[in-house]
Amino acid sequence: MKIGENKFMPELPDVEVFKRYLDSTSLHKTIKKVEVKDKKILEKTTAKKIKSKIEGKKFNDSKRHGKYLFINLEKKLSLMLHFGMTGFLKYFKNMDDESGHSRILFTFDNGYYLSYDCQRLLGKVRLIENISDIIKEKNLGPDALSIDIHFFKDIFENKRGGIKSALMNQKNIAGIGNIYSDEILFQTGIHPKAKVNNFDEILIKELYTKMKNVLNTAIEKNANPDNFPKNFVIPQRKKDGKCPIDGVALKKIRVNGRETYFCPKHQEKL
Repeated sequence: MKIGENKFMPELPDVEVFKRYLDSTSLHKTIKKVEVKDKKILEKTTAKKIKSKIEGKKFNDSKRHGKYLFINLEKKLSLMLHFGMTGFLKYFKNMDDESGHSRILFTFDNGYYLSYDCQRLLGKVRLIENISDIIKEKNLGPDALSIDIHFFKDIFENKRGGIKSALMNQKNIAGIGNIYSDEILFQTGIHPKAKVNNFDEILIKELYTKMKNVLNTAIEKNANPDNFPKNFVIPQRKKDGKCPIDGVALKKIRVNGRETYFCPKHQEKL
């Protein structure tokens, strides 16, 4: 089976689903063979190094930070996965079931395989020694599900830009992208072009609560929009999309170059 393949760019909920999928299928099995099928997916490493460092090892555990997945092989050796716009994982037994754009294929000693699929080749795979160093190198803020309300308030203190841009800025908070920022703002009733400096403490607390609820709910639903609650706007992010509350036509605008959907009736908070 495969998991996490959908039409949206993977964000925090998707990568958390990938993590849980990997944890349930691919840990503690000896990796007999690693085949790098497209070197374009590699970042600051080589296919030869990937093979030499991973073959004969096991995936011991994993960690997610924002949109990045880190798979720990042994002390001071991890595999970093970023899924770009189209990446996902697939664990399978029959090679006839291999995904169509497999870029790296891991063969386990139990006869199963794990494929890292990335159709558009915008994801990245890299061998690393220290996860903290990579978080610093990529200039990532804290993971969106790890922060408390006090840190969240500090993020927006003295900010003067738009709220959608602030939520998507990975330097502020790691993990929220275009799709889930729209959902968080819809659930809070905030216009995507609202200015952060207009927010009072009550609205910031509400935004924090909705952020956590949206991300956790998406994870619970396997990051599959078809399973999302009826009051979620994500499944309606399309031409002729309707507000899930009362059927008002959604509006589409661009915010910092990103396609943005919102309800003109229920997102008036500026």
